[in-house]
Amino acid sequence: MRKYENSLPLKLLKAREAAMSFFRPMLQEHSITEQQWRVLRVLNDHEEMETKQLAETCCILSPSLTGIIQRLEQQEYVQRRKSPDDHRRTLISATEKARSLLEEMAPEVDASYNKLTSSLSKEKMEILNELLTDVSQIKP
Repeated sequence: MRKYENSLPLKLLKAREAAMSFFRPMLQEHSITEQQWRVLRVLNDHEEMETKQLAETCCILSPSLTGIIQRLEQQEYVQRRKSPDDHRRTLISATEKARSLLEEMAPEVDASYNKLTSSLSKEKMEILNELLTDVSQIKP
């Protein structure tokens, strides 16, 4: 068995923690959790999404997404409606309040992202993105 410090899952977790440390203060300042942030970011790029697709895109388990959506709905950041094609399906969309929040946060998000990536060259960032995409597509 390989050393724990050299395990890929641990290195990925450490990289995620390092990356998120640039964004957590801003999210806390706006009273948004990391999971809520992922949901709002995805919904900002899509008109609306089914809950199952939203959960997959955000890498959030469906049972957890239910509570996240409820809290975002209470904060008036998202709205739900039944699919006109299939009333068993629920569609989620970002509200104007959410879009305004994301627009307000955009300069700070960009600054945090630039700060995070500034220590890596453009080439390294491209390679890292390619490798992470490759790893994320590996199936057991």
